[in-house]
Amino acid sequence: MKDFDFIIVGGGASGLLLADTMGSDPFFREKRIALIEKCPEKGNDRTWCFWEAGPGRFDAMLHREWTQMRFTGPESDQKVALDPYRYKMLRGADFYGEFYRRIREYPNIEIRFEEVREIVEGDTAARVCTAAGEYRAPLVFSSVSFTPMETLMRPYPLLQQHFLGWFVRSENPVFDPEAPTFMDFSIPQMGNTRFMYILPFSPFEALVEYTLFSEQLLETAEYEAALADYLTHRLGSRSYEILEKEKGSIPMTVNDFSAADGPRLVHIGIAGGWAKPSTGYTFWNTSRQVPLLVETVKKGKVPKGSGKDKFWYYDRLLLDVLARENGRGSEIFSMLFKNLRPQLILKFLNEQTSLPEDFRIISSSPKGMFLRAFVRALFRLPA
Repeated sequence: MKDFDFIIVGGGASGLLLADTMGSDPFFREKRIALIEKCPEKGNDRTWCFWEAGPGRFDAMLHREWTQMRFTGPESDQKVALDPYRYKMLRGADFYGEFYRRIREYPNIEIRFEEVREIVEGDTAARVCTAAGEYRAPLVFSSVSFTPMETLMRPYPLLQQHFLGWFVRSENPVFDPEAPTFMDFSIPQMGNTRFMYILPFSPFEALVEYTLFSEQLLETAEYEAALADYLTHRLGSRSYEILEKEKGSIPMTVNDFSAADGPRLVHIGIAGGWAKPSTGYTFWNTSRQVPLLVETVKKGKVPKGSGKDKFWYYDRLLLDVLARENGRGSEIFSMLFKNLRPQLILKFLNEQTSLPEDFRIISSSPKGMFLRAFVRALFRLPA
């Protein structure tokens, strides 16, 4: 058994951002840190997008950025300017390559490519058990949870943001390379919140994702049929080649993921509940959570859950609405984009708005369904 001061389990966005933040901080220079990840070559397994005003810390790694955005509702098709925001796309392969390069330069961080099978907390340390051996540290950060999800998903609703995406090359030009499609609700909803999401790279190439906010996942063939129909009949592609695929599911809930934590174990990333509950966006939130977590550790404290701020309550109301009336997401988002500037919506989704701005958002939403959700929450009625 090998001892460390800190162990980070998982080499995804949260694990690599945490390792880099600790490795670059003089406070941890004499600390022994292990990063354990099962896949030595993760490849381009995912795409992260986020928006921010002006230059940012990830700009050198970006695959693409846009200054405009498209939103399509049942009866509208808007292409809008985002200034001062930029919608930024980061490919997994580029992110992994850069951050592993950085982390390998920190002499106090050891990278081990092993599959973690179990994490066991003790009185003074936690043991990380892998296929190759065991490691021990007083504090372990894990983006992998061995706690069954269903035991954490109480008392609030749980939806999934699930999707299948195709990187495609069309025979004829069908994409607008100047504007990603944030949401296209013109497709059949079939009782759920369903939309297409497009990241265009040229008139001929794009990432097209079929995305749902719902409780149940679909069979792979259902996602594929929807993508094929959209490309052919909605966009008018005569024929196309699928270059790559990506598939995922992100929990959308305000339930307390930190219930799986302990005095020697802290979950991070999606396993720590860092995904934005109402949208599933995770990367931007992770980039903000990691510095806060590190500052807490430097104070000699064990990080706890982030608590309930006003945005927690806003997310709770939206998820309550979608859990009861899952097909009405199109109506909600269409009304917001119809009545408000997209900059305010993006600012709100990044949890940066003031109370007057929050009121503008709320007053531009379907009031009846949110009022009913508020009453249920106030009197703790079943969702």
